[in-house]
Amino acid sequence: MSPSLLRVENLAVRFGHGHEAVDAVKSVSFTLERGETLALVGESGSGKSVTALSILQLLPYPRAHHPSGSILLDGQELLSAPEPLLRSVRGHRVAMVFQEPMTSLNPLHSIADQVGEVLEIHQGLRGEAKRARVLELLHLVGIPKAENRLDALPHELSGGQRQRVMIAMALAGEPDILIADEPTTALDVTIQAQILKLLKDLQSRLGMALLFITHDLGIVRKMADRVCVMYKGQVVEEGRTATVFDHPTHDYTKRLLAAEPKGKPAAPAADAPRVMECRDLKVWFPIKGGIWRRTIDHVKAVDGISLSLRQGQTLGVVGESGSGKTTLGLALLRLTDSQGAILVDGQDIQGQSPGQLRPKRRHMQMVFQDPFGSLSPRLSVGQIVGEGLEVHKIGADAAERRALIAQALTEVGLDPDTQDRYPHEFSGGQRQRVAIARALVLKPKVIILDEPTSALDVSVQAQIVDLLRDIQTRHAIAYVFISHDLRVVRALADEVMVMKDGQVVEHGPAAAVFDAPAQDYTKALMAAALHMETVES
Repeated sequence: MSPSLLRVENLAVRFGHGHEAVDAVKSVSFTLERGETLALVGESGSGKSVTALSILQLLPYPRAHHPSGSILLDGQELLSAPEPLLRSVRGHRVAMVFQEPMTSLNPLHSIADQVGEVLEIHQGLRGEAKRARVLELLHLVGIPKAENRLDALPHELSGGQRQRVMIAMALAGEPDILIADEPTTALDVTIQAQILKLLKDLQSRLGMALLFITHDLGIVRKMADRVCVMYKGQVVEEGRTATVFDHPTHDYTKRLLAAEPKGKPAAPAADAPRVMECRDLKVWFPIKGGIWRRTIDHVKAVDGISLSLRQGQTLGVVGESGSGKTTLGLALLRLTDSQGAILVDGQDIQGQSPGQLRPKRRHMQMVFQDPFGSLSPRLSVGQIVGEGLEVHKIGADAAERRALIAQALTEVGLDPDTQDRYPHEFSGGQRQRVAIARALVLKPKVIILDEPTSALDVSVQAQIVDLLRDIQTRHAIAYVFISHDLRVVRALADEVMVMKDGQVVEHGPAAAVFDAPAQDYTKALMAAALHMETVES
């Protein structure tokens, strides 16, 4: 019998030394066969990503080390492998799609250069042959008008488009094993289905094994042959996917399968005041061409949108990646240039100077899609959450501000004693909760939430939905909730706006939009979401 393509035996991962040591992974074992899909599932902080990073030896040494274990690729040990061997394995034999594309892509290099680098190193492609293959890969992963995106920088793409670029980079070397760490986190349901089909097709054509790390149990049931359920650094249950889903034996697995966002949004009071409005809002990005780089066209990211938001109301904004959802959120807070009126408490802020706008910033906060990219790695969690308190002079002294920070961390389900730790010491889901705490600590009137649950596993999603609803009830905060996860939108939003190509195609009460959509595009979105829910049930 030929050996398994990948064999992980008794793997342990420890961060730090002595009394400060943290055992992130404890005696984990599994195998991965050629052409097989194995899913690692579990809550944020369960050790899934740390296990995957150990395979390619990408953990920060010497802080992270392995007290025990073995990782064999075709019988060859990787834990003690020299760096030249690891370089030949990374990106070629084993490739990885990381969870947070904005921090994984170089902000100074074009998409063509970054995907092309893999082709040049591992396949020796250069010049036009390399550029043609980059274009082919971008088409494969569903980048619209890919020929116009070759020279784009990462910040010029939507979150979903950046994730697709990461997948293209990983597939460029045609690896034996693809480690996919939440590869569809930033994608809407329609593109998610395309990406999953693409991965399956490539897996079948190349005989590629897939190690799939995700919190989306619908994807696990759809994609995985086998599943390992991780909890507190250990594998607590493993087996064929159908068996684990239909007949779970461990209590944690049962809780995980039962977890989903529940409840209904509380309708705002009929006489609730308007806290934010926009009228005919436009964000157009110029497209330049020719020798003189004149403007020849525009990308109409937001094209004439009007909305009104009342105290205690949640407006859900849905649509495919690149539809303009995030740009709308940035424009409402004047974080990107726009045209049209933006009213906060009845006052137009569009023409105000930064100094005039600063006092209002306390009342308008945003939780960004990528928590690691929006949290400074040089600041502790306490400094990150407390920065707004200092700017707006809230709290009589450092002790009072520390107490307010502790309260905000407790509200989002984090230990207040963690405020002296740094972002890299937290899981992706925990970092997102830090970002939410940073917004909540100022008790704002409006929070723009840009995919705030996309990086979270299903059980934590449900907790965050309950948390946001509870905070809204207590503080009457208005939310603009941007998401591709329609289950979460249904649980939180009392009004829904559907966007496509920068415009609103449907807008109305959530119940009406979900139960009786009027537009074909909305119907397609709902059908895709319903399909994913059917997969999970």
